[in-house]
Amino acid sequence: MKAIWNNVIIAESPATIVVENNHYFPAESVNQEYLRVSNKQSVCPWKGLASYHSIEVGGQLNRDAAWFYPEPKDAARNIKGHIAFWKGVEVVD
Repeated sequence: MKAIWNNVIIAESPATIVVENNHYFPAESVNQEYLRVSNKQSVCPWKGLASYHSIEVGGQLNRDAAWFYPEPKDAARNIKGHIAFWKGVEVVD
């Protein structure tokens, strides 16, 4: 699977975890040079507290377009160390 935004591959892995139709990429498969720190957080009742990254490519910023669960609840422990994408980031096979 590949995560692409602004015609650049942000992440690529043959081993994503699909949860609620979102592909979670292992953190080591994500090109960290495109990630920017974000203060955004949200809460999922069964996964826990999510943190976000913005994505910057070619001088364009996609705010809060990547999320992850630093300490997921037990029901979602399999996505610890993984990052998912939205906000126009295309995930393709």
